[in-house]
Amino acid sequence: MSQAIAGVVPDTEKEVTVMTVWPSLAAMAYGRWWGRRFANPFGISILGVPCTLGRILALVSIPFILPFYFLMLLPRLPLVVFGIVNPYCRRYRLTNRRVVVEQAFGGGDQQWVSLDRFDSVEIEVLPGQEWYPAGDLIFRKGQIETFRLSGVPHPEAFRRTCLKTHIGFVGVQQARDIGAAV
Repeated sequence: MSQAIAGVVPDTEKEVTVMTVWPSLAAMAYGRWWGRRFANPFGISILGVPCTLGRILALVSIPFILPFYFLMLLPRLPLVVFGIVNPYCRRYRLTNRRVVVEQAFGGGDQQWVSLDRFDSVEIEVLPGQEWYPAGDLIFRKGQIETFRLSGVPHPEAFRRTCLKTHIGFVGVQQARDIGAAV
């Protein structure tokens, strides 16, 4: 074993993945539009089961939503292996150095922000995202927005992990700067 603690690697040695999240349908305007419709609370309760207009629309809309769901999973179009790169197939990856929006299945990085380029992470739930449940993560350095991840499912868990990784990364950098860490 080459590491003192299994799975823990210094950021100077190599970049390792801490957590990976796939965006939900709430990342797309089309998905948010349907999410606003699904959240409609108007309806009745039959034998204790709520039968709302939103739930009925969710069932009826399956044929319209499913193609967009699969579009977000296919790495290449028109075929899975051959064709042009699908811009909708992406994932969000947190590493020991940065937060990355990358093309899934080895397609490369699209955008990224270093862990020292933000000091807070906020969650913004856009209309239609609350039904999924999802939200946008906004990375800020002071009052300036440095990065945004759209449609993150269960954003609070990913937010906490980003902040914990940020604290570790910045703490080690500060220790190196004063000569405490080698």
